[in-house]
Amino acid sequence: MGFTSVTIIGLGLIGGSMGLALGRKRPEVKRIGVDFPPALEVALELNIVDEAIAVDRFVDEWKQTDLIVLAVPITGILDWLATLSRVVGPGQVITDVGSTKREIVQKAQELLPYPERFVGGHPMAGSERRGGRASDPFLFENVTYVLTPTELTAEPAYTTVAEFAATLGARVLPMRPDEHDRLAAVVSHLPQLLAIALVNFAAQKHQQDDRTLRLAAGGFRDMTRIASSPYEVWDDILRTNRDEIGRVLLDFTACLRELQERLLSGDLREAFESAARHRLSIPKDTKGFLRPLYDILVAVEDRPGVIARISTVLAEAGLNIKDIEVLKVREGEGGSIRLALESERDRQLALDLLRAAGVRCRARD
Repeated sequence: MGFTSVTIIGLGLIGGSMGLALGRKRPEVKRIGVDFPPALEVALELNIVDEAIAVDRFVDEWKQTDLIVLAVPITGILDWLATLSRVVGPGQVITDVGSTKREIVQKAQELLPYPERFVGGHPMAGSERRGGRASDPFLFENVTYVLTPTELTAEPAYTTVAEFAATLGARVLPMRPDEHDRLAAVVSHLPQLLAIALVNFAAQKHQQDDRTLRLAAGGFRDMTRIASSPYEVWDDILRTNRDEIGRVLLDFTACLRELQERLLSGDLREAFESAARHRLSIPKDTKGFLRPLYDILVAVEDRPGVIARISTVLAEAGLNIKDIEVLKVREGEGGSIRLALESERDRQLALDLLRAAGVRCRARD
């Protein structure tokens, strides 16, 4: 079926990045953006879309396109399905980017006049930044893009959405809506709740001993990075996948009890070795909800200006330090710091520049 025109409803990080990626990969495709006026101004300024329609003018001004992408939060997706049911024609394909799938797919089948033209989708991509100005044409490169066709889905509709995802640079992975929500509960929703629980637990202990969080350095920060995700992003996700997340939490509680028993018996070697083996099997060339950071460990001398010198070397090459952390300091001797870069390319360039400047450094896996 293919597509020559796309309507993107919602021009935040995801929708905006889709518009930029399409403009880069398929400049001949007409891009229509739908959002509120401030977001539309940004989208036109950054060439995210070719045409803009305000939300309150959509029904009156929209001209049918080959593909409609609902790039809004889950509640918004459900509301837009009701709106589209009044205007969509038999030739349009509709997809979404919601982080849970069962409720959205079910509602699409109930509301849309041509439910066979709907294909649920979830690109496993994101960033700590939000809004159209955070849009990135490379956001979906090598990202796993889940599609959730059902027995009602027309093959040409699925092919169109799969082509769209591939155009963005993503890797398509089809599965049933219920399978998606069950697996997402394990690898996405549970880690979010665990990060929140761990930070809050440490904060409670900090009230008893205010040295606690001062010791929470590298490993703790890496493990809890996603704890800063805003609740507004997660409210709909947790609500629409509450049953699966609840089951996973129960299973994980049993896992913690088993670890406790192994700790008491001194029998944790197999747990450590098993975790190490399985972690190595996680694909390294796919991105998740938050972009990975690429770390460098730098040995520094204990003297004024050493950190400024390092940052100047990188800044002059246009490299942006995404995070910096002092790992250890020995007074009079020096210590080490962690620098985090945005990509493997940036990390390798930083290593080359720092070594050429006589700075001892190495990549950290």
